[in-house]
Parts: sequence; C-alpha cells; structure tokens
Amino acid sequence: MAYVAKRTEGTAGQPLFLTFHGTGGDETQFHGFAEQLMPGAHVMSPRGDVSEHGALRYFRRTDEGVYDMKDLALRTAAMAGFIETEKDSCEQSKTIGLGYSNGANILAAVALQRPDLIDDLILMHPLIPWSPDAQPGLAGRRILITAGERDPICPAPLTQSLADYLSAQGADVSVHWHPGGHEIAQSEIDAIAAFVKA
Repeated sequence: MAYVAKRTEGTAGQPLFLTFHGTGGDETQFHGFAEQLMPGAHVMSPRGDVSEHGALRYFRRTDEGVYDMKDLALRTAAMAGFIETEKDSCEQSKTIGLGYSNGANILAAVALQRPDLIDDLILMHPLIPWSPDAQPGLAGRRILITAGERDPICPAPLTQSLADYLSAQGADVSVHWHPGGHEIAQSEIDAIAAFVKA
C-alpha cells in the first residue's frame, strides 16, 4: 500500500527515521524535528489516510479511546508493508520510529506485529486500550514513552500498563512524564533528543 509521504534522502549507512503525526496533523508535523535530531539520516513521514471529520488519522475509531480493531489490523499490516518497502529502498544502519498520539498508536501496533521492522521507538502519548499478546521479538528494542500525568486522552494508568508490558517482553523501556496533559512539553523534546543521541 502506498501513502503520501514526505522524504529526506540521507547519507548511505545513516539511520532511517520514521515519523508519524497525531490526529489532525500531517506528514510535516515531525519531519523537520527528525531532521534536526539526526542530521544526515534518511527521514520518511507518511500521511495518515483516514479522515475523521477532516482530521487525518492512521486508523478508524468509533469513539474517543475506542478503536475499530478490524480496521486497525488492516492498516497495521499495510503500514508494516510500507515500512518494509522504505527500508529496502535505502541503505540504513538502523530504523527509528517516532509517533505522537494516533501516530504513536500505529507505530506501537506495527511493533507488536512486526518487531523486526523498527529498532528504536519513541512513543509520545500512546494509548493501547487492550492487552497485547506476548511478543518476544520486542526483546532488546529501545523504547522511550513520553506522557502527561494528567492526560485526559491517554490516561496515565494505561500508559504505565503499556510500559510494564513492553518491559515484560524484554524491551529496554524508559518513561518520561511531564505534569501536564496531552500537549507536548519541552521536557519531552529534551528527553527525545537525549534518547536519540544515546
């Protein structure tokens, strides 16, 4: 499946950096941020192909926090195939994924199905409102979760449950909390920059 995407061709052997926007965003939301974080990297940012009253998303939902699981499964498989094609098209040392909100959710869903595709994951305000099956392929993956302690869209207990699940699979998980809600705080940006440089 093809997505509209923004691409920056990097230097051969540099990482491939994938970015996934939040609901209502587009492929430009984090593209420049990834370029700044990792100069020389290949950067690829797909646009969500689902419209929710004009707001772009990566999969359908029936209500706030209630996902159309059949649609999510189809679109997760499509995105995994798209990422695989992107990886085949460039010479990269590793693959990094960054997603915010709905973008974090499609990124996490891909990692749960195809943990081989992405080495390092940055999940900003993810919401995985189900109990995933065990996924031993996540062992050794570096994962940063950033979240707001008072996020009304992604409740803190569910964020912590996701972090605990990922840790139980053997992933190297770190969580950065800020005291606010669903907005992106400067401390998150700093934590992401440190994670990428580590």
